[in-house]
Amino acid sequence: MPTTQTDTGRSNQKKRTRTAIVEAARELIGTGAEVTMPAIARAALVSEATAYRYFPDLPSLIREGLAGAWPAPAEALAPVADSTDPAERVAFACEFLLRGVLLRQGAVRAMIAATITRPETATARPGVRFGLIDHALLPLADTLGTTDPEAFAQLKRDLAVAVSAEALFTLTDLCGLSPDDAVASAVRTATTLTEAALRTTARR
Repeated sequence: MPTTQTDTGRSNQKKRTRTAIVEAARELIGTGAEVTMPAIARAALVSEATAYRYFPDLPSLIREGLAGAWPAPAEALAPVADSTDPAERVAFACEFLLRGVLLRQGAVRAMIAATITRPETATARPGVRFGLIDHALLPLADTLGTTDPEAFAQLKRDLAVAVSAEALFTLTDLCGLSPDDAVASAVRTATTLTEAALRTTARR
């Protein structure tokens, strides 16, 4: 059955509507304000029901809105590219991530909330921390990563706790720290974990 002009027009309208929803999400995410489906729908000038027809849940829409927002790990860590000090590289990666989280915290909080109540949607989260941690620890890949792969993996897991939005929000929301003090605290923790691993390696 040949495609009619009406079909083409309808298809183009759907693309425009979807694009408008994603752009509205991207703009709202960029403000750092609370991100909700009703707010995105209002900004896109569509009904909430329409937004849900294009995106089954808020995490899937936020994921698309965040697409391209974070640089690749190598680009993010370019200022410390020449450093062979894992602690320095981890400290930089931690601050880079958490400053980015603060800029987009409405979206990040929404993603965390959604995946806590629906763990099966956790794969919708970008997982930026893991790429940054892996890249920051490249100087250890041929040392600790070779001599004690389990210790290397454990360090990455430890850092995934400290280099995280969850750690940041614990420090700001529950410990009462300012955003700057919270970032500094998380960076100290990540650095301490890395230095402890380095000391253990040196003793072997």
